[in-house]
Amino acid sequence: MKLKIKLFVTIQLLLILIGNTILAQEKAPPTDRKWWKEAVVYQIYPRSFKDTNGDGVGDLKGIISKLDYLKSLGVDVIWLNPIYGSPNADNGYDISDYQAIMKEFGTMEDFDALLKGMHERGLKLVMDLVVNHSSDEHKWFEESRKSRDNPYRDYYHWWPAEKGKPAFRPGAFEADGSGWRYDKTTDSYYLHYFNFKQPDLNWENPKLRQEIYSMMCWWLDKGVDGFRMDVIPFISKDTSFPVITQADLDKDYHGRWDVFMGSGPHLHEYLQEMNREVLSKYDCMSLAEGAGMLLSTALNFVDADRKELNMGYHFEGTNLGYVPGYFKKMGAYSLVDFKKIYSDWDKVYETKGWGTTYLGNHDQPRMVSRWGNDSPEFHDYSSKLLTTFLLSMRGTPYYYNGDEIGMVNAKFDKIEDYRDIETLAEYEKIKIAGGDLNEFIENQKTGGARDNGRTPFQWNATANGGFTTGTPWLKVNDNHTTLNAEAQERDPKSVLNYFRKMTKLRKTNPVLIYGKYTLLDKDNPNVYAFTRELDGKKILVLLNFSTKKAVVKTGLNSKKAKLLINNYQGKHSMSELRPYEAAIYQLY
Repeated sequence: MKLKIKLFVTIQLLLILIGNTILAQEKAPPTDRKWWKEAVVYQIYPRSFKDTNGDGVGDLKGIISKLDYLKSLGVDVIWLNPIYGSPNADNGYDISDYQAIMKEFGTMEDFDALLKGMHERGLKLVMDLVVNHSSDEHKWFEESRKSRDNPYRDYYHWWPAEKGKPAFRPGAFEADGSGWRYDKTTDSYYLHYFNFKQPDLNWENPKLRQEIYSMMCWWLDKGVDGFRMDVIPFISKDTSFPVITQADLDKDYHGRWDVFMGSGPHLHEYLQEMNREVLSKYDCMSLAEGAGMLLSTALNFVDADRKELNMGYHFEGTNLGYVPGYFKKMGAYSLVDFKKIYSDWDKVYETKGWGTTYLGNHDQPRMVSRWGNDSPEFHDYSSKLLTTFLLSMRGTPYYYNGDEIGMVNAKFDKIEDYRDIETLAEYEKIKIAGGDLNEFIENQKTGGARDNGRTPFQWNATANGGFTTGTPWLKVNDNHTTLNAEAQERDPKSVLNYFRKMTKLRKTNPVLIYGKYTLLDKDNPNVYAFTRELDGKKILVLLNFSTKKAVVKTGLNSKKAKLLINNYQGKHSMSELRPYEAAIYQLY
């Protein structure tokens, strides 16, 4: 009898032990936790952030002066747009010296102080790596164009004129649309996928690749925490440069040049080499600007087993709503389509890799003007709603400077106010074609002119929004007298302070980072509803993307629901949402 009792007790203790082990495993954080997965990334466009010397251009000392502000936001990683030596044909994306600081931005000593100040505050710094192309004023290209037998000739792509004109390749920032430029010194054409002052580097040359890897190690040894890689899918080219017809594009590349350009024959071979020789040796973050990246190809970049990059961001979301046949003219977009895009991309990373979410950056119009509603009635509500979306989705969120206070499109009235190389080139195209220039200007006010997102940060209500004591390189938005960070600091209900609440909510709820995503009421034309689930915890996110009250059907039991955050005050409902209402509930 005693033996039976002992056996019974032993079995009970064993069952309890097993149960506790299972419970501990369920509550344990994911085994593949990474700091770059849990981070909120904040992008700074240095030229427009803060000027300290009165020349009208933001600088590194300006960023240093705002480090405490950045820390207060609750962000973890600062991504800086290019700060390297550059003649500024494309605002720093034309690099003439990869191991120097642009004179307008300061000195290497300023950079060292910036990096030190960030690390002291627990912030990480990610550099913008631009290695698909360089500046035509880089020493490599200056040598390359001197003669056909120059040691640096094969650092770039050249086509001898005696072979006739090379097959068409697009040049994004050229009035004639061509990606080839004739250079009479050697009677040859050189390739440039962007402006003629941005010649494409020849990654097929192993010497060039080693130069780039060495440069990357130099920055990582200096202490930077990773790289955002500009148009990195474009680096590999078929150097025979065959003729590509529209039929070819339709057949093999979804009808798109960017997909063709992002499908070079040795692309993944080079990224794996980069990982092997550089990235794998550091605890760093790597992000691909996924130009040409598709649902079907995304994991080729970020599946950990392939040993390439950590993350990539796609363009399918930000391309939604543009009117075909026009340069970035914004039309109405379908929320059902919006939901499908982000749900499909979440599915890609369900078991492998890691995704990203963003709604604005230096190449996009302002988030609230594009995806929300920048009218006075709905500005704050819709801005907070978009912040809620970004910080409650699975994948690393990327947040652009100024969006945390709800900055809006510049809406310039004349071409002379624009500075962006892309907008100016498109204007010239329309002018040459005899098109409607006034219509073009109007389209840019609500559409995709990149300067909409590049106007200087609005710090306060003083002249030039407190950005500079001089003449700003790009006009400050006239609404800075009422829409600025200083005013919002004092208002606990402001867009800025709501952003801080959301970053805190994300950090204290791992379910918002790692939790399973499930779309609800998918055909609802006004409401984006979804759940996140992790370790027995379930969160419901409700977002009304319309100017009217909207009903949502989640099919969930809400009796024990606890409201975690809401962009409205007072009573709330889980079945009927007010215009641009955003709410997050914990169901259990």
